[in-house]
Formats: sequence, structure tokens, C-alpha cells
Amino acid sequence: MSFDVKLLDVLACPVCKGKLAVAQDKKALRCRFDRLSYPVIDGIPVLIEAKASQLSSDELEAAR
Repeated sequence: MSFDVKLLDVLACPVCKGKLAVAQDKKALRCRFDRLSYPVIDGIPVLIEAKASQLSSDELEAAR
């Protein structure tokens, strides 16, 4: 099961309430402002700050 990108219209970062972007491998949603990456497990985004990982500068630049 893959993530439905139409959900990005209603989903927001739980920390800053900003827009999220899908990672290239579609296994994560990324917030560029907070530099956080939220996992997508079985097509379901896990929007819990404690489950998010920090994005490195290289990952952040690759997301552009």
C-alpha cells in the first residue's frame, strides 16, 4: 500500500502546522521548516513528533 498524495491537502506538520512534502522514496513526509521527517508505515503517516527523525542538511537540500 502506498501513500495517497491527495492527503497532503489536509495534513499538516504537528509541530508548526506547516505544509508537508513527500520524500522521494515515498516512505516519509518531511517538514522543511522544522527539519523533521515523519515515517509512512503501510501507507499511513505517523505524525507523532517523538517518532520523527531530524533531517540533515544534505537530506534537506536533496528534498528541494
